[in-house]
Amino acid sequence: MGSPCILLFLADPEMPSGKRTKAMKTETSDKLVVEGGPSDSTKKAQAAKDCGNESSRYWLMKSEPESRMEKGVDVKFGIEDLKAQPKQTACWDGVRNYQARNFLRAMKVGEEAFFYHSNCKEPGIAGLMKIVKEAYPDHTQFEKGSPHYDPSSKKDNPKWSVVDVQFIRMTKRFIPLAELKVHHQAHKASGGPLENMALFTRQRLSVQPLTKGEFDFVLSLEDKKPS
Repeated sequence: MGSPCILLFLADPEMPSGKRTKAMKTETSDKLVVEGGPSDSTKKAQAAKDCGNESSRYWLMKSEPESRMEKGVDVKFGIEDLKAQPKQTACWDGVRNYQARNFLRAMKVGEEAFFYHSNCKEPGIAGLMKIVKEAYPDHTQFEKGSPHYDPSSKKDNPKWSVVDVQFIRMTKRFIPLAELKVHHQAHKASGGPLENMALFTRQRLSVQPLTKGEFDFVLSLEDKKPS
């Protein structure tokens, strides 16, 4: 996520006992969806529409690796925190932007994502993780002590969702935002794979889809010297 994250022990019936979670800072919504009681199929259709029609999807997910207090809670959660979780797995909670939430709902087990360090001294890609559980209700929306409590969300029709992610590996080197931006600017002129990368066209989203071309190009950078 691109915001500070917190680790909480939660007694949630949908989560394995003892599992810890990360929470992400609230985002500013830049795309609202119609609220009400949409069916699961409607939600999935909207999520798929937002993501495009690629059958093989990749993701970039932002989280904050440095301490930041929000409503008395440290919302720090970096890739090292994910590695430290039981089975190196955590739930990606705290997303409060409708489009980012729809992307979470579109994710499928086995899809890979970059873990992106955000809102820190040097933002950029730190490693890889994979989706190990598809979207289910975000428990933090109902917890009054959570920075992500949403009193307007109801348990019979929850607004917000999470997925479970599992650490795969660190990238061979940290790939900073500044380096990615250089390639993005070059590709805008040349028509390269990062020409329309959401990291630059939809910067505020903490959960972003990637094309296979974008994912492969970014991953190839780990074997190259910094530009």
